Amino acid sequence: MRGFFILPALAISLGVSAQRSDTALKQWEFSRDMSDWKSVSVPHDWAIYGPFDRSNDLQKVTVEQNGEKTATWKTGRTGGLPYIGKGYYRTTFEVPDTAGQVFSFEFDGAMSNPRVKVNGKEIGHWAYGYNSFYINVPAGVIVPGKNSIEVSLENKEKSSRWYPGAGLYRNVRLVTTSPVHVPTWGTYVITPVVSAKEASVRLTTEIAGAAKAQKILVKTDIISPDGTVVATNNSVYHAQGQPFVQDFLVEKPQLWSPDTPCLYEARTTLSVDGKDVDVYNTRFGIRSLEYIPEKGFFLNGEYTKFKGVCQHHDLGPLGAAVNKAALARQIEMLKDMGANAIRTSHNMPAPELVELCDQMGMMLMVEPFDDWSFRPKSQNGYGSIFGEWAQKDMENMVKHYRNNASVVMWSVGNEVPSQWGPDGVSELVMLQDICHRLDPTRPVTCGMDQYGAVIDNGFASTLDIPGFNYMFLKHKTAYEILPQKLILGSETASTVSSRGVYMFPMELKAGAKYPNHQSSGYDTEFCSWSNIPDVDFSMDDDYPWMIGQFVWTGFDYLGEPSPYDTDSWPNHSSVFGIIDLASLPKDRYYLYRSQWNKKESTLHILPHWNWKGREGEKTPVMVYTSYPSAELIVNGKSYGIKSKGEAKPLDYSKRLSMSFYDRDKAWDEDRVQDKAGMERYRLVWDDVVYQPGEVRVVAYNADGSKAEEKTVRTAGKAHHLVLTPNRSKLAADGEDLVYITVQVADKDGNIVPDDSRAVKFATKGAGSFRATANGDPTSLRLFHLPEMDLFSGAATAIVQAGKTPGVITFEASAKGVKPAKISFVVE
Repeated sequence: MRGFFILPALAISLGVSAQRSDTALKQWEFSRDMSDWKSVSVPHDWAIYGPFDRSNDLQKVTVEQNGEKTATWKTGRTGGLPYIGKGYYRTTFEVPDTAGQVFSFEFDGAMSNPRVKVNGKEIGHWAYGYNSFYINVPAGVIVPGKNSIEVSLENKEKSSRWYPGAGLYRNVRLVTTSPVHVPTWGTYVITPVVSAKEASVRLTTEIAGAAKAQKILVKTDIISPDGTVVATNNSVYHAQGQPFVQDFLVEKPQLWSPDTPCLYEARTTLSVDGKDVDVYNTRFGIRSLEYIPEKGFFLNGEYTKFKGVCQHHDLGPLGAAVNKAALARQIEMLKDMGANAIRTSHNMPAPELVELCDQMGMMLMVEPFDDWSFRPKSQNGYGSIFGEWAQKDMENMVKHYRNNASVVMWSVGNEVPSQWGPDGVSELVMLQDICHRLDPTRPVTCGMDQYGAVIDNGFASTLDIPGFNYMFLKHKTAYEILPQKLILGSETASTVSSRGVYMFPMELKAGAKYPNHQSSGYDTEFCSWSNIPDVDFSMDDDYPWMIGQFVWTGFDYLGEPSPYDTDSWPNHSSVFGIIDLASLPKDRYYLYRSQWNKKESTLHILPHWNWKGREGEKTPVMVYTSYPSAELIVNGKSYGIKSKGEAKPLDYSKRLSMSFYDRDKAWDEDRVQDKAGMERYRLVWDDVVYQPGEVRVVAYNADGSKAEEKTVRTAGKAHHLVLTPNRSKLAADGEDLVYITVQVADKDGNIVPDDSRAVKFATKGAGSFRATANGDPTSLRLFHLPEMDLFSGAATAIVQAGKTPGVITFEASAKGVKPAKISFVVE
């Protein structure tokens, strides 16, 4: 390899008894052309540093509407970021001794088409950038002493419909074991019987490297959440190439659920001739899943609705490089909103996400890809490799995550053109059978959007759980027709909004566009195929067989900037999110919270009350609240008490008769129905006249007693910066993060909601500045530079802990206002 030189070696400690050793390879060198190398820390995303450019992955697509085909440019489809092309990574590691050792490399994901060389010899490759894979190293390739590993990757143009990231964006590990060992993902745990009194646990273990008829002692301890051994099975494996099954009984089990994410561990020790040769830990949860026709989904015997969101894999300004603290931040915000599930759309997740969902209590629908073989959506997308790789990718996905308590359902695809293709049902059967063979405990779904096709050709009836995207109009009909007698909203809403931006007049609109390339924060705008959240709430509330929904999306993500994705540059990110790209909640967050969070009250007012130039004009006020009624008082004048409307049957018969792309013909009539849905879940005062001052809302309980009140005031002249962190302490691990919300306040402390000044950041001490964002999809400021414009009065700065304990000092400054400073402990 031209330009290759040896890096400082990473020593691998093999320990005694030749037991398993997992070593993360963190420090690498990276180059785009194998000549200019720089040190990087993996996980690493080479493209997130920009610059943004309209020409990056510019894609031309043909759209058919009203029977006419129109060619249009997709700008910002993959975020306008430079992810296309080749990249190279290399590092060295040291192995003291190779005698009696076998080695493998585990890749949690590598974007994309990775080819791996060790000491100059290619040992394997993979195609799909999202999937985890492992490569067993042939004997003799790794030698005692210093060794090198090189990984080349290539992202092809027109390979994605959103920002995929680039490079070694997930973790890489060297795994060292004895010849007799449990291979990667070599265990499978199920809990056939679950009750409050007791639970049965069955562990199936693969054992590699054993000679025929060799006897291996297999001891497995079941360890409870508090660290106590609650069951043990100590038995002999007679090697004939078969898996080994052990059974256990756990008394008074602690059941896993979103509210009680209790986790057990199966610790399996292999012994040969009295010597321990391998220890393999399998984390799992004890819980039961029941999908009962007509009645719905039951978790541990309790009726449960999926209050879920769809999530792309990027972490906003951090790009695709996985970071556990960033993922935990997302889950914390979603749980506070009341969400209990995530759909990994439309790709295999990072292992860290699944582990955190186990630990924090978030159910998962794990999904592999959104393209099969028929009419690929992107020229070089997954459809181009489906025939060769689908089976291998699916097997990896299921074996990797079938032990995770948070995973409650598999998805095999999303809106695949194969829905109406000639081989669609046979491809579905193949994928579903893989799931059933490797994990018969969980059902299989698929996000379907071609209702007529999947009903007529048997596609929908073949699935364990029919999942429909944006088909709330036909859910009841599908339930009556299909044999499963359960329906899932696999993708819902696609309401669009920009945080803190409001359009007048406030009205229900599909496909609305504006000169500023933003969408209204009133949460009344949606795409041509979608709807406002309220109608999906109605479906969930009215029908037990409707097992819930997964909203598109929990967070804004890079790429797919609908409705500004057709030659409307600049736009680098979506506006579908309930939370924006800077991890700041939009108003819609509180609409979902008012319905989904049953533990805490919600009372939220929109819009803000700084509207210079709108004096005397009608400026509607909405309240999202968990209370049944509230009174609005503006500058001392009461606009009356509003109560949430009674449930009313909605009649969408006109839209039902329309084709998928022609529903706009019925929108005017259907807005009457949508408005009825809004009245059920929101409080709206249409006739408020704007004057600067105070907006106050008093909420009432069902018995008419005063419950809570909230006030929004017109802010005065900007006076000082305000910093609000999501935490005060960080771990000294070199990866932990703190998210700091940056805002401007007047002299009385009122936040100025429309300030847009640039703010500079400085970080000193036991950490460093990592990234920043403001949630503005049109902003072309680079995330990694310590300066950001405020958008709707706010931005986010992300600071990363170092590896040495101490104190981080963070300061923000801007022209015309007093600076702000804050400190964090790193320990």
